[in-house]
Amino acid sequence: MGWGLKFDFRPKISKMTTMQNENDDVIFDENIDEDGGHDDGALIKKLRLKIKELEEKNLEYLTGWQKERADSINLKKRLEEEKKEFAKFAKEDIATEIMTVLDSFDSAFKNKEAWEKVDENWRRGVEYIHSQLINVLGNHGVSVINPLGEQFDPNRDEAIENVAVEDKKEDGKILEVLNVGYALQNKIIRAPKVKVGKFSSQ
Repeated sequence: MGWGLKFDFRPKISKMTTMQNENDDVIFDENIDEDGGHDDGALIKKLRLKIKELEEKNLEYLTGWQKERADSINLKKRLEEEKKEFAKFAKEDIATEIMTVLDSFDSAFKNKEAWEKVDENWRRGVEYIHSQLINVLGNHGVSVINPLGEQFDPNRDEAIENVAVEDKKEDGKILEVLNVGYALQNKIIRAPKVKVGKFSSQ
């Protein structure tokens, strides 16, 4: 006597396949043909779309990273330039203070008659201090401009007075330097004050 019950022990084919990577769960609906096979064309199409999506994301991340890196490099360069500029201005300020002291020395040296009467040991000590200050400026890229005997250069010199000369060869020549000038590297931070010869045929 049978109970009329039938059991189907055949394995069922799932229509869902899960592919998992490190970040996402990607689920593909696979079409199953009449023979129970997979539709490889649909699966490949979905894979290609996913690959394209990932490539676009990677390109976006790469572009963003490159932009941030370029901004970082530009910022570093700008900070370095500002640092150099600050150091340059700091040197210029220090040089200006030392130049004022050197002007006092130069004024004393110009009066040769009075200077020669000063005690020799004391005079040598003062001259040594003067040379040391010049060396300090030189170590920081500051040089003295003393254009005595040279042709007047309006881009470098400051003419205080024109002096009439009879010799045409002295026309435009610097006859006297009232105050020497100073340059920080290629920049003139103080123009030399000079007297310039001026020839006139009349």
